[in-house]
Amino acid sequence: MKAPLPVLDGVGPSTVLLPAGSWETVLDFLQARFPDVGSAVWQARMQRAQVVDAAGQPIDPQTPYRAGACVYYYREIQHEPSIPFEAEVIYRDEHLLVADKPHFLPVIPSGRFLHETLLVRLKKQYGLDDLVPLHRIDRGTAGIVLFSTNAATRGLYQSLFPRREVGKHYEALAPSLPQLEFPLVRRSRMVEGTPFFRMREVAGAPNSETHIDVLERRGALNLYALNPITGKKHQLRVHLAALGAAIVNDSFYPDSLPDAADDFTKPLKLLARTLAFTDPLTLKPLQFESRRSL
Repeated sequence: MKAPLPVLDGVGPSTVLLPAGSWETVLDFLQARFPDVGSAVWQARMQRAQVVDAAGQPIDPQTPYRAGACVYYYREIQHEPSIPFEAEVIYRDEHLLVADKPHFLPVIPSGRFLHETLLVRLKKQYGLDDLVPLHRIDRGTAGIVLFSTNAATRGLYQSLFPRREVGKHYEALAPSLPQLEFPLVRRSRMVEGTPFFRMREVAGAPNSETHIDVLERRGALNLYALNPITGKKHQLRVHLAALGAAIVNDSFYPDSLPDAADDFTKPLKLLARTLAFTDPLTLKPLQFESRRSL
């Protein structure tokens, strides 16, 4: 369903489904659901007609609460951190856009990042309101990200990923493991850890698989080639750390470091090097390679 608010400065509207509850007005619910925003901010948005229902009708401070209704609004972030690195668009046609993402830049809006994200930057730069990422890589990871520019063909490209018809190859710089023989395969069962943004390995049937080899030896470090067969969150970082070779500058694994401002001189040494697949429209092989290096 088409959103009732347009893309504004590269940012599309957010939506929230009103659950069952005893709130008298929509404003009462929004204040309870988003306590950090504050009533004055919500009322100012309503005065600008930037809070609407699914039909595009403005919601005001007196609009009665109705469970099951959808509310659309624009997120606003004060004091958003600036990311001083730019992505490079290396391919674009009527269906796809391929970007070579720098370290530190998130792919999509989340948390404290909105305008300083790859998606919003590209929407503004190219005027592509309907741009949608077909997959994601971590904020700390650099490299290839594939976007759909055409809603009519989007499903054809999206379906490649769950069918594992996209070859994804990464590189990582991490300590050498002289006690192990390469190439090797790491399989494990990964589940959400503590805190919520970390993953961990547990006993049980494997749900993740990574093929690992050594590309180059650099003193005490190796440049590893990583081929993830599955796509679990933080899979490559968890698998290398579990082998005893945590990726250089990884602040999550094997131990989570205290939250601090980004140190742009110490990027995570993980790169999404190539993405390859057979184009479902032309049946021709496509491969995109990052121009960045570790």
